[in-house]
Amino acid sequence: MADVTPSPIRILLVDDDPLVRSGLALILGGTPDLDVVGQAGDGSEAIRMLPELSPDVVLMDIRMPVLDGVEATRFLKARKSCPRILVLTTFGADEHVVAALSAGADGFLLKDTPPAEIVEAVRRVAAGEPTVSPAVLSTMIGRIRDGEPDDDARVAIERLAQLTEREREIACAVGRGLSNAEIAAELFLSVPTVKAHIGRIFTKLGVENRVQIAIVVHDAGEA
Repeated sequence: MADVTPSPIRILLVDDDPLVRSGLALILGGTPDLDVVGQAGDGSEAIRMLPELSPDVVLMDIRMPVLDGVEATRFLKARKSCPRILVLTTFGADEHVVAALSAGADGFLLKDTPPAEIVEAVRRVAAGEPTVSPAVLSTMIGRIRDGEPDDDARVAIERLAQLTEREREIACAVGRGLSNAEIAAELFLSVPTVKAHIGRIFTKLGVENRVQIAIVVHDAGEA
Protein backbone atom coordinates (compact mmCIF):
# COMPACT_ATOMS: atom_id res chain seq x y z
CA MET A 1 0.00 0.00 0.00
CA ALA A 2 1.37 3.43 -0.97
CA ASP A 3 2.07 5.94 1.78
CA VAL A 4 -0.51 8.70 2.09
CA THR A 5 1.09 12.13 2.41
CA PRO A 6 -0.76 14.29 4.97
CA SER A 7 -2.40 17.40 3.57
CA PRO A 8 -0.52 20.65 4.28
CA ILE A 9 -1.71 22.75 7.21
CA ARG A 10 -3.92 25.50 5.76
CA ILE A 11 -3.13 28.95 7.18
CA LEU A 12 -4.98 32.27 7.07
CA LEU A 13 -2.86 35.34 7.88
CA VAL A 14 -4.69 38.24 9.55
CA ASP A 15 -2.77 41.49 10.06
CA ASP A 16 -3.40 45.09 9.03
CA ASP A 17 0.25 45.53 7.99
CA PRO A 18 0.83 44.19 4.44
CA LEU A 19 4.58 43.93 5.10
CA VAL A 20 4.01 41.69 8.12
CA ARG A 21 1.66 39.50 6.10
CA SER A 22 4.19 39.27 3.26
CA GLY A 23 6.99 38.33 5.65
CA LEU A 24 4.90 35.63 7.29
CA ALA A 25 3.80 34.33 3.91
CA LEU A 26 7.43 33.98 2.84
CA ILE A 27 8.37 32.18 6.06
CA LEU A 28 5.43 29.79 6.08
CA GLY A 29 4.96 29.37 2.34
CA GLY A 30 8.45 27.94 1.94
CA THR A 31 7.66 24.99 4.19
CA PRO A 32 6.25 21.88 2.43
CA ASP A 33 3.75 20.96 5.15
CA LEU A 34 2.32 24.49 5.43
CA ASP A 35 0.08 26.29 2.93
CA VAL A 36 -0.89 29.98 3.23
CA VAL A 37 -4.37 29.94 1.69
CA GLY A 38 -5.33 33.56 2.31
CA GLN A 39 -4.57 36.95 3.85
CA ALA A 40 -6.90 39.42 5.57
CA GLY A 41 -6.35 42.99 6.76
CA ASP A 42 -8.66 42.84 9.80
CA GLY A 43 -10.86 40.51 11.81
CA SER A 44 -14.06 41.17 9.89
CA GLU A 45 -12.40 40.35 6.57
CA ALA A 46 -11.02 37.14 8.06
CA ILE A 47 -14.49 36.10 9.23
CA ARG A 48 -15.89 36.67 5.72
CA MET A 49 -13.09 34.64 4.14
CA LEU A 50 -13.26 31.72 6.54
CA PRO A 51 -16.07 29.63 4.94
CA GLU A 52 -14.40 29.65 1.52
CA LEU A 53 -10.83 29.04 2.70
CA SER A 54 -11.44 26.56 5.56
CA PRO A 55 -8.06 27.20 7.24
CA ASP A 56 -6.69 24.90 9.93
CA VAL A 57 -4.84 27.73 11.69
CA VAL A 58 -5.46 31.49 11.77
CA LEU A 59 -2.47 33.71 12.62
CA MET A 60 -4.30 36.64 14.20
CA ASP A 61 -2.86 40.06 14.94
CA ILE A 62 -4.36 41.80 17.99
CA ARG A 63 -4.46 45.50 17.16
CA MET A 64 -6.35 46.02 13.88
CA PRO A 65 -8.98 48.47 12.58
CA VAL A 66 -12.66 47.58 12.01
CA LEU A 67 -12.54 44.38 14.13
CA ASP A 68 -9.52 43.63 16.32
CA GLY A 69 -8.01 40.22 17.00
CA VAL A 70 -9.63 39.77 20.40
CA GLU A 71 -13.18 40.27 19.12
CA ALA A 72 -12.49 38.21 16.01
CA THR A 73 -11.15 35.38 18.17
CA ARG A 74 -14.20 35.55 20.44
CA PHE A 75 -16.53 35.44 17.41
CA LEU A 76 -14.74 32.51 15.78
CA LYS A 77 -14.53 30.48 18.99
CA ALA A 78 -18.31 30.76 19.37
CA ARG A 79 -18.78 28.81 16.13
CA LYS A 80 -19.33 25.05 16.12
CA SER A 81 -16.38 24.49 13.83
CA CYS A 82 -13.46 26.82 14.45
CA PRO A 83 -9.85 26.77 13.26
CA ARG A 84 -7.02 26.97 15.75
CA ILE A 85 -6.08 30.58 16.47
CA LEU A 86 -2.48 31.63 17.05
CA VAL A 87 -2.34 35.24 18.22
CA LEU A 88 0.52 37.47 17.08
CA THR A 89 1.57 40.31 19.36
CA THR A 90 4.26 42.97 19.22
CA PHE A 91 4.55 43.38 22.99
CA GLY A 92 4.45 40.45 25.39
CA ALA A 93 2.92 42.66 28.09
CA ASP A 94 0.07 43.90 25.88
CA GLU A 95 -3.12 43.81 27.98
CA HIS A 96 -4.98 42.55 24.92
CA VAL A 97 -3.03 39.27 25.09
CA VAL A 98 -4.79 38.40 28.35
CA ALA A 99 -8.12 39.31 26.74
CA ALA A 100 -7.37 37.07 23.76
CA LEU A 101 -6.58 34.22 26.13
CA SER A 102 -9.99 34.67 27.72
CA ALA A 103 -11.54 34.74 24.25
CA GLY A 104 -10.16 31.26 23.57
CA ALA A 105 -6.93 31.78 21.61
CA ASP A 106 -4.88 28.58 21.23
CA GLY A 107 -1.48 30.23 21.36
CA PHE A 108 0.54 33.45 21.56
CA LEU A 109 3.58 34.41 19.58
CA LEU A 110 5.73 37.54 19.44
CA LYS A 111 6.14 38.97 15.94
CA ASP A 112 9.92 39.00 16.30
CA THR A 113 10.03 35.25 16.99
CA PRO A 114 12.68 33.51 14.82
CA PRO A 115 11.20 32.00 11.61
CA ALA A 116 11.90 28.38 12.57
CA GLU A 117 10.04 28.87 15.86
CA ILE A 118 7.06 30.45 14.07
CA VAL A 119 6.84 27.40 11.81
CA GLU A 120 7.03 25.03 14.77
CA ALA A 121 4.40 27.01 16.71
CA VAL A 122 1.97 26.72 13.79
CA ARG A 123 2.53 22.96 13.68
CA ARG A 124 1.95 22.62 17.43
CA VAL A 125 -1.24 24.65 17.40
CA ALA A 126 -2.54 22.74 14.37
CA ALA A 127 -1.91 19.49 16.29
CA GLY A 128 -4.05 20.76 19.17
CA GLU A 129 -1.20 21.73 21.48
CA PRO A 130 -1.70 25.20 23.01
CA THR A 131 1.51 27.16 22.47
CA VAL A 132 2.76 30.21 24.32
CA SER A 133 6.09 31.89 23.63
CA PRO A 134 8.23 31.80 26.82
CA ALA A 135 8.71 35.58 26.55
CA VAL A 136 4.95 36.15 26.35
CA LEU A 137 4.35 33.67 29.17
CA SER A 138 6.77 35.44 31.48
CA THR A 139 5.33 38.91 30.92
CA MET A 140 1.75 37.65 31.17
CA ILE A 141 2.43 35.99 34.51
CA GLY A 142 4.02 39.16 35.85
CA ARG A 143 1.10 41.25 34.64
CA ILE A 144 -1.60 38.93 35.97
CA ARG A 145 0.09 38.64 39.36
CA ASP A 146 0.49 42.41 39.91
CA GLY A 147 -1.29 43.39 43.10
CA GLU A 148 -2.31 39.86 44.11
CA PRO A 149 -2.12 38.97 47.83
CA ASP A 150 0.94 37.33 49.38
CA ASP A 151 -0.96 34.18 50.39
CA ASP A 152 -1.10 33.15 46.70
CA ALA A 153 2.10 31.18 47.31
CA ARG A 154 0.47 29.14 50.07
CA VAL A 155 -2.62 28.44 47.96
CA ALA A 156 -0.49 27.47 44.94
CA ILE A 157 1.64 25.09 47.04
CA GLU A 158 -1.52 23.40 48.32
CA ARG A 159 -2.81 23.02 44.76
CA LEU A 160 0.45 21.51 43.50
CA ALA A 161 0.38 19.06 46.42
CA GLN A 162 -2.55 17.34 44.67
CA LEU A 163 -0.27 16.27 41.84
CA THR A 164 1.82 13.12 41.63
CA GLU A 165 5.60 13.55 41.43
CA ARG A 166 5.55 13.04 37.65
CA GLU A 167 2.65 15.45 37.16
CA ARG A 168 4.51 18.02 39.23
CA GLU A 169 7.61 17.64 37.03
CA ILE A 170 5.50 18.17 33.93
CA ALA A 171 3.66 21.14 35.46
CA CYS A 172 7.02 22.78 36.25
CA ALA A 173 8.19 22.16 32.68
CA VAL A 174 5.02 23.83 31.40
CA GLY A 175 5.85 26.72 33.73
CA ARG A 176 9.17 27.09 31.92
CA GLY A 177 7.35 27.37 28.60
CA LEU A 178 8.35 23.96 27.22
CA SER A 179 6.24 22.28 24.54
CA ASN A 180 4.91 18.73 24.88
CA ALA A 181 7.70 17.43 22.63
CA GLU A 182 10.36 19.23 24.69
CA ILE A 183 8.90 17.90 27.93
CA ALA A 184 8.81 14.37 26.48
CA ALA A 185 12.48 14.60 25.47
CA GLU A 186 13.55 16.03 28.84
CA LEU A 187 11.69 13.44 30.92
CA PHE A 188 12.15 10.48 28.53
CA LEU A 189 8.43 10.08 27.93
CA SER A 190 6.30 9.78 24.80
CA VAL A 191 4.36 12.83 23.64
CA PRO A 192 0.97 11.05 24.13
CA THR A 193 2.00 10.26 27.73
CA VAL A 194 2.84 13.92 28.34
CA LYS A 195 -0.52 14.97 26.87
CA ALA A 196 -2.34 12.51 29.15
CA HIS A 197 -0.50 13.87 32.21
CA ILE A 198 -1.31 17.46 31.25
CA GLY A 199 -4.99 16.53 30.91
CA ARG A 200 -4.94 15.21 34.48
CA ILE A 201 -3.09 18.34 35.66
CA PHE A 202 -5.84 20.50 34.13
CA THR A 203 -8.44 18.52 36.10
CA LYS A 204 -6.60 18.47 39.42
CA LEU A 205 -5.66 22.16 39.37
CA GLY A 206 -9.00 23.26 37.95
CA VAL A 207 -7.38 25.15 35.07
CA GLU A 208 -8.18 25.42 31.37
CA ASN A 209 -4.85 26.18 29.70
CA ARG A 210 -1.07 26.08 30.02
CA VAL A 211 -0.76 29.71 31.08
CA GLN A 212 -2.89 29.00 34.16
CA ILE A 213 -0.69 25.99 35.00
CA ALA A 214 2.36 28.24 34.70
CA ILE A 215 0.83 30.83 37.04
CA VAL A 216 0.23 28.19 39.73
CA VAL A 217 3.79 26.90 39.34
CA HIS A 218 5.30 30.40 39.54
CA ASP A 219 3.13 31.33 42.54
CA ALA A 220 4.38 28.22 44.33
CA GLY A 221 8.00 29.17 43.63
CA GLU A 222 8.58 26.02 41.58
CA ALA A 223 9.67 27.64 38.31
